[in-house]
Amino acid sequence: MTKQGIDVAIIGAGPYGLSIAAHLRARNVAFRIFGIPMSSWRNHMAAGTFLKSFGFASSLYDPGSTFTLAHFCQEQGLPYSDVIDPVPLEMFVAYGLEFQRRFVPDLEETDITSVTVAPEGFALTSQGGEQFLARRVVVAAGITHFGHIPPELAKLSANGRSDPSTSLVSHSSQHTKLDRFSGHTVAVIGAGASAGDLAGLLQEAGADVHLVARSNEIHFHEPPQTEPRPLSQRILSPRSGLGQGWPARLCADLPLVYHALPADLRLRGVQRVNGPAPGWFSKSKVVGHVTMHLGVNITASKNANGAHLHLSHSDGTTKDLHVDHIIAATGYKVQLHRLGFLDPDLRRQMKTFKDVPVLNTNFESSVPGLYLVGLAAAPSFGPLCRFAYGAKFTAPRIAKHLASTTG
Repeated sequence: MTKQGIDVAIIGAGPYGLSIAAHLRARNVAFRIFGIPMSSWRNHMAAGTFLKSFGFASSLYDPGSTFTLAHFCQEQGLPYSDVIDPVPLEMFVAYGLEFQRRFVPDLEETDITSVTVAPEGFALTSQGGEQFLARRVVVAAGITHFGHIPPELAKLSANGRSDPSTSLVSHSSQHTKLDRFSGHTVAVIGAGASAGDLAGLLQEAGADVHLVARSNEIHFHEPPQTEPRPLSQRILSPRSGLGQGWPARLCADLPLVYHALPADLRLRGVQRVNGPAPGWFSKSKVVGHVTMHLGVNITASKNANGAHLHLSHSDGTTKDLHVDHIIAATGYKVQLHRLGFLDPDLRRQMKTFKDVPVLNTNFESSVPGLYLVGLAAAPSFGPLCRFAYGAKFTAPRIAKHLASTTG
């Protein structure tokens, strides 16, 4: 039996979902929030990883920002700096869980398996079988739905998200512990932060690691400089929550201007601004420790003992590489059809551009009352929404809108 409805349902309990819930609570908007707290970070990133974002840009956001990562570290006696020391994954998770306990204590730790359109708004079903109605739904489902494995690699397994313990190919988001790769040969495909982090951690775990990328160079970030930087550097390369440089600064400060750009330009910007680049802290673990195959195109196939990679350079030279396992650290690609908990009829009603949801300036889709935030909103609002820092803009804006339209 479907239970009585609520005003707002939030699906997801990462930085965006928790920050939005904290703001809605402050505005006395009735809501329920569902999900495993900090699930993407706890269950889909390798232990020992460091965040790519600066410390000051790695907070969740309550009204007034009274409990930032800096506040948490001060309370716990943990080392912290705004820009110099990288943020360990484990510390960020612990902070997020404490934020949830303080600001969203009524989080319901279950997943939503189905969202369909109903006369009163939307009908939702939880993993435990509960059915209820919500007038509005905020999808804050995080990044893991969008893990991208290139077709030439995905064909080596039954599907692109096969069990990594039995498949020849897995996505970087499927690994939290890397000990099982000790003594094995592993190819890491990619040139970004996930690729750099995993390659370094795998070699520390005792694997023979090969980093394979189409790009001719791995562009590790340079170590950040302490403030005050020279005036010329502050002008030429301003610092922001997305990193340094004017493109990152403009995307961080002007998401509504970004929203006004043509759709094709927005999609290109999401891919290029603050694009693939490992953190400076992973360079010492990779360079000189990991075999690199750069500037190559990849053809992959199975063989009796694992996987065979045929690597082709632009100059016509080729190389064969035999590995026990391939990890695709190939990022995330927003595709509406990957949100399988949204009913197919509901997805068909949504206006899209290249399978990306089209959102208005309040994060609302073309289906009234259905909102998408986080990575799913990045094609509309820019690279800001690829990072936790984007919750600083998102949470107060969507909470204000939802409060102003409460029935």
